[in-house]
Amino acid sequence: MNKRSPWQILQPYVQVFDGPLVLIVGAILVLGTVTLYSAGIDFPGRIEDHVRNIMIALMVMWIAAVIPPQTLMRFAVPLYIIGVSLLIGVAMFGLIRNGARRWINVGMIIQPSEIMKIAMPMMLAWFFQKREGMTRWREFTVAGLLLIVPVGLIMRQPDLGTSLLVLASGLYVIFFAGLSWKVIAAAVVATLASLPIVWSMLHDYQRGRVLTLIDPTTDPLGKGFHIIQSTIAIGSGGVTGKGWLNGTQAHLEFIPERTTDFIFAVFSEEFGLIGNCILLLLYLFLIGRGMIIAANAPTLFSRLLAGAITMIFFTYAFVNMGMVSGILPVVGVPLPFVSYGGTAFVTLGLGVGILMSIQRHRKLMQS
Repeated sequence: MNKRSPWQILQPYVQVFDGPLVLIVGAILVLGTVTLYSAGIDFPGRIEDHVRNIMIALMVMWIAAVIPPQTLMRFAVPLYIIGVSLLIGVAMFGLIRNGARRWINVGMIIQPSEIMKIAMPMMLAWFFQKREGMTRWREFTVAGLLLIVPVGLIMRQPDLGTSLLVLASGLYVIFFAGLSWKVIAAAVVATLASLPIVWSMLHDYQRGRVLTLIDPTTDPLGKGFHIIQSTIAIGSGGVTGKGWLNGTQAHLEFIPERTTDFIFAVFSEEFGLIGNCILLLLYLFLIGRGMIIAANAPTLFSRLLAGAITMIFFTYAFVNMGMVSGILPVVGVPLPFVSYGGTAFVTLGLGVGILMSIQRHRKLMQS
């Protein structure tokens, strides 16, 4: 009997991965792990937890890549219903931490809003697939209602960052489904007109973030401290950076949340403008590959879902880099595959796995 080589044994398990996506995500993970090691050197066990989170995310990625898009489509409605039900449960008897009610104990403590980052685009992609060829204002109105419910529940917790990500994920699907530019323009005008009302509904700390964005020096030791220190770190990195493990702002503990939301400041200080350009190129490659997969997807559901997931990666990176650079308000959005965090890693891994599933099963349908 001929013995099979290790590659022949592993090939059925490995071939589900999309080569370009694996290389891009792998490169970002390497940069993220190196940066986290430096940023978390004073946090015992942080790097070990990070590696564990990567392993879990890769497993979730592989499982999602194996599942056909048709099967994912069957999960869309149940997952959405479960997510909204859990959000209602959080509103009624969720756990309060740091003044926010975002978690619920269902045998284990989970944050249901994270589920909606994937459940929302899946649900809307399913809806437009079922209504293919009948996308009139009525369909877009129903889609808007499906989107508003979970976004409103998440904002009530309050969790502005996650609510914006869920809102964006749904809006991307609606846009790719063929929403008229006239409607988009009207929505932009309506949004601008409603800003005074929205301002009155914001919590004090949320208003403070906006005011701090405009002029962080008004409270340099309080609300403006995060932005001031992060911009100092980014600027001090210069073109080539101070070198790995040599970031003074990070190691002298001037950068708050330096392993999570503000890890980009650590990266910028140690690797400089050149490192930032490399990281930006990797994210652009990730978005480009995702858009290629979306454009070649065989069904409307697959196209909408792949496009929305890809744009979620863009939103994560753009918002995080923008808030750390002082361009956008601080809303607590992690840098994809770089920031420390278990739940975010699982969500991102699931998203990449779905893209791989869509690409793999397109090839199978063509063969």
